[in-house]
Amino acid sequence: MDDNVWSEILTRLRATIEPDEFRRWFSASAQASDSGDHLTIWVPNYVEARHINLHYIDRIYRELASMGRFNVLVRFVPTGYEDEEDEDEE
Repeated sequence: MDDNVWSEILTRLRATIEPDEFRRWFSASAQASDSGDHLTIWVPNYVEARHINLHYIDRIYRELASMGRFNVLVRFVPTGYEDEEDEDEE
């Protein structure tokens, strides 16, 4: 199995989410760190972090459990790259 837990979760989610929906909310995400009990995921902005937390966090925790990963806190951290680019244009 891949050491990148987030890649494995994404593979599993991709099979259950409409392709456009998956691409919109997950394509720019990346695993930042995995300390065993904390999984940190980078997302482009706060909107994506909030949407994933509201609509997909239960599925993500179910996938983690099915992988034998229990009591893991998943945290989505906006990278802010898109916001920085917008500020440069002003």
